Amino acid sequence: MLTPKPPSAEAQLLFLSKLQRLFIESDFTATYKFALLIALADLSVELGTDDGAELVLSTRQIGERFILLYWRQSLPYGTGRPSAVPGVLIQSHGVQAAVISAVTAFRLKHGVGTPALARLLPEYPALLGSVAQTVSAQPLNYLQNFGGATDEFLFTRAGAGKIMLKEGVVYCLRRFQPLVQQLARTHWVEHIKNNRRNLPILGEADDLEDFLFSASRQSLLVMAQGLRKLDGAKCFYCNHSLTDADVDHFVPFSQYPRDLAHNFVLAHPSCNRSKSDTLAAAPHLERWLERLLHHADALTEIGHIAGIMSDVQVSRQISAWGYTSAVTAGGHAWIAPSKYEPINARYNTYFSH
Repeated sequence: MLTPKPPSAEAQLLFLSKLQRLFIESDFTATYKFALLIALADLSVELGTDDGAELVLSTRQIGERFILLYWRQSLPYGTGRPSAVPGVLIQSHGVQAAVISAVTAFRLKHGVGTPALARLLPEYPALLGSVAQTVSAQPLNYLQNFGGATDEFLFTRAGAGKIMLKEGVVYCLRRFQPLVQQLARTHWVEHIKNNRRNLPILGEADDLEDFLFSASRQSLLVMAQGLRKLDGAKCFYCNHSLTDADVDHFVPFSQYPRDLAHNFVLAHPSCNRSKSDTLAAAPHLERWLERLLHHADALTEIGHIAGIMSDVQVSRQISAWGYTSAVTAGGHAWIAPSKYEPINARYNTYFSH
């Protein structure tokens, strides 16, 4: 059996060109294809490697990501102009998307407000099974149809309930994950805005992307309260006392747009703004990894109370991916306002033990 190799520069460019064609030439009758691309990119980061190898995923793994993505979107969108009528946004050109309907019905029937709580219910596997069937029957069947033909450049079926991301695809999805995320989210937002049935709900909306993809303000407030009790009233980065505090994504949301409890720290608003979308430098990374080692259970409990998903190993894997990508790209890490250092191979050693 041949050892897999990372794709060549030409193969990576071909991947990007096909991805671009998919967005331009595909028929998007619902938002499922955007959700599927985001799910595949995220799972590649969290479960894949950079050696070019294939990756087998189950439809239930993908279905779980669909539930997370659509959970908040099953709530009524109530902002916009004063005359707007709150309602659940329509995500299909036909009847409401089945995943939205299934999640909405589950929330109403069981009275749960977050996917973290939903996963604890004995009825959750049935919801997951239903969503996985929808994923298998619809976006997995049609994602790779564009330009009037089928081009299986991303994955093939790998038996009942499974797909296999092809050789080199995981590498590309990991390397270009921020681009895949941004393209999918931008097109997702436009799809909803362009659906005429959403006009009465949206009004003059200017926060639609935050509503669709970010944690609620209430969840972040609860998260902040828990972090104050755990870490004390000090900024994670400068260690000075704080009154006003931001809940900051240690691995920036712009680089990996998923809310995980173990990735949150409290920071001065000024430190948060200065760090912005950059990775934190070695001293901060060492303390963050040490915090994961000693306080993983406490952070899981804070996330549970706030209704934010928690997974210490996934958070660590995401961080390792982010810094490894930055080493390859010659990135710089934030130390303090106006102070940066190169992200070199030394950073990789922090994740080797």
